[in-house]
Amino acid sequence: MTTLKAKLQDDLNAAIKERDELRSSTLRLTLAAVTKEEVAGKTKRELSDDEVQKVIAKEAKKRREAADAFTQGGRAEQAERERAEGEILDAYLPKQLSDEELEAVVAGAVEEAKAAGAEGPRAMGAVMKIVNPKVAGQAEGGRVAAVVKKLLAG
Repeated sequence: MTTLKAKLQDDLNAAIKERDELRSSTLRLTLAAVTKEEVAGKTKRELSDDEVQKVIAKEAKKRREAADAFTQGGRAEQAERERAEGEILDAYLPKQLSDEELEAVVAGAVEEAKAAGAEGPRAMGAVMKIVNPKVAGQAEGGRVAAVVKKLLAG
């Protein structure tokens, strides 16, 4: 078992013993998503820590999107629960880049792409190819794309 998956399992056991319903249900759902990913495809396989981290990130994103949907639907109580679950999952993810840090990384990539001959809005793909490996797991794709568009337009 990978170390991150084992940590999730240990934290789940601790949450159950402490009767922490929110934490235990969140970790149960996350472990179920990890297991589902492990058995997807033709053969069962063990996920690496990076793959487990991607599953956790996907689950956290689902929580944020659900919280937004509940807020728009006027269901503040459910939105608050989804946000709380998202915060629990965020503890297992690497620290997210601040807007300033992300902008600095993207600015460097834009310069790199311009040096390679890519100009204007069409350079988006080239810049994203440079930026994505550098910020993997530290910034969501939507945030990265928005900053890239802003810097290419400006």
